[in-house]
Amino acid sequence: MSTGPASPPTTAGPRVEHAEATAYTIPTEGPEADGTMSWDATTIVVVTVRSAGLVGTGWTYGSPALAALIDGALLPVLRDREVLAGSATWEAMARALRNIGRPGAASMALSAVDNALWDLRARLLGQPIHRVLGGEDGRVRVYGSGGFTTEDEDRLAAELAAWEAAGLSAVKIKIAESWGTNVPRDLRRVRQVRESVGPDVEVMVDANGGYTVKQALRVGRRLEELAVTWFEEPVSSDDLPGLRLLREHLDLDVAAGEYCDGVDYAARMCAARAVDCLQVDVTRCGGITELLRIAAVAAAHHLEISGHCAPYEHVGVLAALPNARHLEFFRDHARIEQLLFTGWSPVAGGTLGAGDSPGHGLTFDPVAAEPYRVAP
Repeated sequence: MSTGPASPPTTAGPRVEHAEATAYTIPTEGPEADGTMSWDATTIVVVTVRSAGLVGTGWTYGSPALAALIDGALLPVLRDREVLAGSATWEAMARALRNIGRPGAASMALSAVDNALWDLRARLLGQPIHRVLGGEDGRVRVYGSGGFTTEDEDRLAAELAAWEAAGLSAVKIKIAESWGTNVPRDLRRVRQVRESVGPDVEVMVDANGGYTVKQALRVGRRLEELAVTWFEEPVSSDDLPGLRLLREHLDLDVAAGEYCDGVDYAARMCAARAVDCLQVDVTRCGGITELLRIAAVAAAHHLEISGHCAPYEHVGVLAALPNARHLEFFRDHARIEQLLFTGWSPVAGGTLGAGDSPGHGLTFDPVAAEPYRVAP
């Protein structure tokens, strides 16, 4: 007697065999500052996950303490899990962070592990990340980012010349020096940029939340006279009413969102109509898994997204998203990623390519990184 077609056999996919997190602190090339803080080094926390003879790598930027957080709270969740079980593994990690606190540092830790898993999945499939996510050409428009408030006119001029040589069609500098207490110098520096680059080059500024609302409105009007098109974090990104007021009274684009730690944060910012373009950082928001959700929320509000920093970790996912406007080629992070990884591509024609190698295409170089290791 027939009992119907037999059920297909269940086959388990490759499982996580080993995972670890290590922190490296790299000194900057010189003193650096923006509107609200200064620094002389940057720490990258690198996560590696192994399965079936392949290695997936992800990273975030923050405190060396993130390595211990990843090791203690997240890596135990990965033990013997199926590599391709992406959503289930992400949810399990998010639940493990409940009593630690999902926003902030925990979200950055989650991002690094999730990004490593996505890299490993794509390598197991033999495809670059942008193709796994449905992308096609794998290129993303980038803009040059640096212009720290510590730079003098000569250093800024050299940086602008390097960006021009790379064919960039947009550049961004830091303003709101010392919490907005030196507006005349802010405007002089913006004027130098506007006069140095061609008329077809977009000029962008980042205040890092250093102005008050009315101060930002006055500065914004002066920026419009200089044909600036992008005013990033003119006030704190937590001040959604202030951002909306500025957006409604200025013609240039108001942008924020780099501290977004998940889809709920993004939904609040979009619903408040606080920005013209939503920034998102794959090393902070919860990783590629959560960035895809955030991009969908932005699209539902008819907004584009822009990738914040960490260019070589962003390029694969942004290349697959139709509402990605551009990616920040941040000087510090680009230098670190080119120092510690091999396989990266240079900026060409104002764009960064994801390449055709499996995963994100980069290979971590532990020998190059070892002199900078700080944890464990």
